[in-house]
Amino acid sequence: MKSFLRSFLASLLAVLVVLLVIVGILAFKISRSDSPPDVKEHTWLVIDLYGGIDEYDPPADIMTEIMGGKPETLTRILGNLEKACVDDDIEGVIFKMSATNGAGLAMLEEIRGGIKKVRQSGKKVYGYSDSMNRKLYYLAASCDSIFMPVTGYIHFAGMATVTQHIKGTLDKLGINPNLHKIKDFKSAAEMVIRKDMSESSRRNKEWMIEEIWDMYCQALEEDRGLTKERVVEAMNRAEFMVEEAVEFGLIDRALYWDEIEEMLKLEKDKKLRTVCSGGYAKIEPGKLGLKGKKKIAVIHAQGMIGGRRNKVDPLLGLMMGHESIVAEFRRACRDKDIAAVVFRVDSGGGEALTSDMIGHAVEVTAKEKPVVVSMVDVAASGGYHIAYRATKIMADPMTITGSIGSISMKFNMSGFYEKLGITHDFVEKGPHAMMMSDLRDFTREEREIFERNHWDGFNHWLRDVCERRGMTFEEGEKLAHGRVWTGRQAKNNGLVDELGGLDRAIELAKELAEIPAEEKVSVVHYPVKKDLLETLMGGGGSFTAAARYLVYRFIREDLAETWNLVTDQKLYLVNDQVVD
Repeated sequence: MKSFLRSFLASLLAVLVVLLVIVGILAFKISRSDSPPDVKEHTWLVIDLYGGIDEYDPPADIMTEIMGGKPETLTRILGNLEKACVDDDIEGVIFKMSATNGAGLAMLEEIRGGIKKVRQSGKKVYGYSDSMNRKLYYLAASCDSIFMPVTGYIHFAGMATVTQHIKGTLDKLGINPNLHKIKDFKSAAEMVIRKDMSESSRRNKEWMIEEIWDMYCQALEEDRGLTKERVVEAMNRAEFMVEEAVEFGLIDRALYWDEIEEMLKLEKDKKLRTVCSGGYAKIEPGKLGLKGKKKIAVIHAQGMIGGRRNKVDPLLGLMMGHESIVAEFRRACRDKDIAAVVFRVDSGGGEALTSDMIGHAVEVTAKEKPVVVSMVDVAASGGYHIAYRATKIMADPMTITGSIGSISMKFNMSGFYEKLGITHDFVEKGPHAMMMSDLRDFTREEREIFERNHWDGFNHWLRDVCERRGMTFEEGEKLAHGRVWTGRQAKNNGLVDELGGLDRAIELAKELAEIPAEEKVSVVHYPVKKDLLETLMGGGGSFTAAARYLVYRFIREDLAETWNLVTDQKLYLVNDQVVD
């Protein structure tokens, strides 16, 4: 027995030692990687836009860095471009791009703004892409020159918006949605109640696509001299070989990456001096004179709205919870050094209760300090709900916003249960005990109660929006009931106050806080990123969050990349195998 215990304790001790060694190696790795790089003069900043881009770091990003690479973010890109403008050691910027890029048009618009500032500072910005599509070209066009390898893919087609409908699937499964939507333009509900888009939904999408088309063509004419007629001509061709694209004027030269390096490197150097986006992000803005005594807090809210805590759902992706976001507002409100708050919103909506609780925190903070909302790709429905009580609302011209409407429903699953052979029985006491049960539809009386309550809640929200935006209720109704707008349209109809990105939102926050325009401020981002030790000490939740994010990223990026390869690219096949 004693021999067994000694062996057991020795084995346990060995396991603990191994675990400590692993943690030590990881800690050493992270500490080494957290050290800022030694950027020499004539260095080129290389930003790789491949795959999905989040607005801000996802939860547990330290662990995802260990287990698969840290994702690029819009916040990091904009921060790096701001530093590149004033860093004498940075010669210029090179964007490595791919059509697999998952950023929305508003994100691309903000990056375009950062590129223009770098160019205005007298530095070159080049774009290099292995595959190009019409959407990515919107970003590439803002660079000084665009390069592609001679075998690169170019797909330059027109714009389309596609809706997905699963009503036929639900019918086959025996699932009946009991749904009420407010109102005609709330097209998200049509996924489960129609097999095609309604006339209202089609009209809304038509005015949106017309607006985006106009802004897109205007940008390409300013950046590349491509008139609207020339853009349509390119779309008529749709597919280009790289040499044809050079001749047409879409891109500038056919070059491989090593040829770009050879072109840009110093004669005395064997290779091009570069620094990656992740490394350059570790250089503190204060070292480049981009820091002041007063602070502006930037609170990031991204993903679907629902629940209490920020998290990553493997299927739904990034999610924001009210306790997490409210805690950041309270922190910013208590910090006397923070003069104002910029609230970055990138969300297509979610739960009404969670949205209202976040919106209340915005209102409470705005009574103490200016709060400027800065909308990113999407700030609609619940995304607008959490924003409208701020001191000022800003949106990018390409932001999707509005959708002031509501959907409420339950599913009658009885037909589905029957197909599976599942039966139920029940005992009830008191009126409407089974009203929200998934075993039956609403009765007529229950439907009336359900819809009346839904309308009461919505009208309360709309009245509040109208009061704060200086509209009558009738004027507000003409903008609501699910109607969706671009940021430019929302500025014209009064749903937002000003157009611009994060840089302009910070400027506006300074103005509202009565900080002189020439005075520099320090920008602090919330949620604050945890280091490795904090993550490890946080318990299993941190590892769970990391695992969730890895699954989500696999679904969103890795599988999407494979699907893109199979469906959109030209393939050489040998015995049914894909050959690079």
